[in-house]
Amino acid sequence: MTRVLIVNGHPDARPERLSAALAAAYEEGALKGGHQVRRIDVGALNFPLIRSTADFTDKEPPEAIRAAQGDVLWAQHLVIVHPLWLGAAPALLKGFFEQVFRYGFAIPTGKMGGLLKDRSARIVVTMGMPAPAYRWLFGGFGVRGLSRSVLWLAGIKPIRTTLLGMVEADPKRRAAWLEEMRRLGARAG
Repeated sequence: MTRVLIVNGHPDARPERLSAALAAAYEEGALKGGHQVRRIDVGALNFPLIRSTADFTDKEPPEAIRAAQGDVLWAQHLVIVHPLWLGAAPALLKGFFEQVFRYGFAIPTGKMGGLLKDRSARIVVTMGMPAPAYRWLFGGFGVRGLSRSVLWLAGIKPIRTTLLGMVEADPKRRAAWLEEMRRLGARAG
């Protein structure tokens, strides 16, 4: 049994969004697989953006962020689902990670090595373009930034990535993606 935290990073938390459906399918599979699951819908949270170094280092995080930090500490495996907006994660998801992965929580002050070791992650990204085009022509920089500059820096590894392209295409593809998320959830992978 694995403790799984699913983060729906779409700024619009309505359940009809593909990110919400993928998160729900992963959750369904994980529960059927006997895993414990918690979920955060970033679009449903109310928190300020960090605007200064003092906000990042000195201020106590707001309650919603402290609760999210508790969920991250509880989790053994994180699943982050989000759409690709302008080549990267939506600004609200980036702001969420800036709040949650602060110095002293995820990153030690003045030292190398993350504080969130012994955790793994999967990043699931939806996009309008073909996934190979994003990966090979555009370098996948937005996903690499989240993977390396946030999760890996915090000590989380391995980090796996699932890129789902052409999301406005054939509805049969959506059904296949949801089934893939259920399968991944069942093995907490």
